[in-house]
Amino acid sequence: MKAYFLVFVAVSLLSCNQSKLPPIAPDIITEKTPNDTDDPAIWVNAENPSESIVFGTDKETNGGVYAFDLDGKIIGDKSIKNLQRPNNVDIEYGFRLNDSTRVDLLAFTEREKQQIRLFSVPDMKPLDNGGFPVFEDAKGFEQNLPMGIALYKSPRDSSIYTIVGRKTGPLEGYLYQYVLKPDSLGVRAELVRKFGKYSGQKEIEAIAVDDAEGYVYYSDEGVCIRKYYAEPSMGNTEISCFGGEHFLEDIEGIAIACYPNGGGYVIVSNQQLGEFNIFSRRENEFLKAVNLSTYGTDGCEVVTIPLNDTFPNGLFAAMNDTKEFYFYDLNKLGFKPN
Repeated sequence: MKAYFLVFVAVSLLSCNQSKLPPIAPDIITEKTPNDTDDPAIWVNAENPSESIVFGTDKETNGGVYAFDLDGKIIGDKSIKNLQRPNNVDIEYGFRLNDSTRVDLLAFTEREKQQIRLFSVPDMKPLDNGGFPVFEDAKGFEQNLPMGIALYKSPRDSSIYTIVGRKTGPLEGYLYQYVLKPDSLGVRAELVRKFGKYSGQKEIEAIAVDDAEGYVYYSDEGVCIRKYYAEPSMGNTEISCFGGEHFLEDIEGIAIACYPNGGGYVIVSNQQLGEFNIFSRRENEFLKAVNLSTYGTDGCEVVTIPLNDTFPNGLFAAMNDTKEFYFYDLNKLGFKPN
């Protein structure tokens, strides 16, 4: 009976990855979280890249944002626990806290508290006085449940913004963008615009920003990847809605691999098929798909600089639907500066 059960479990897991492409194994599989992994973010330690940290959400009422070293081990004193359904997470660098202090930021949504949280990295100090409420004018409970989040640092004046999505919302103005400003309590968030189309078919969770090029991408899960300007002054007109024909069902996590002079890739999880679709960063043209052996991937993230001997070409991190994250050296995805 036990053997039959194990075979059943194995077959069930394999059925979650329907890709016919050759599987690519991860270099590192992290320790498991207690509940349900969802979305990673990578903080690069500029002074010692080998001590960089991958943060990943554990999405449940007793959830957390877990910190992992590059060997996939949980760093207890860098992890934030006892959160109420943390969903997505992102990193930004060099926020001006005061005239003499700049800090790197970790931001994530805490869905059941209807707020976003903000911590400094790597000391993990809260900067938000308990949290910033979002979607305060929402019409309906699910329109006030934050899910996706991305940070954007403007090349114009170094202002840092957070762009937040939710469980459901209106067909126009689905995303809210807040500017982060220092104050006597730490940091406050001020709403600067509402933008972004929504098909109304499924939901919008994954959001990613290309700081250097000034674009924000998000997954309208059953339809396409939507692209807008990240700079509020550039307006709210949609630039493109692309890629939908390359996905089996849900369009999920987005990661942007940035190389000099605008080169790079937009990597998007094809969740039910168990693949990642890779698009060019400049033209957003479909290039190829890869099978990274994951199941039901929601979130993913990438950095393109060498970190250590395991990740000499950069790091791609992807959520796996067995309470863990997979880490890959970028060479496994076949990336070259372009």
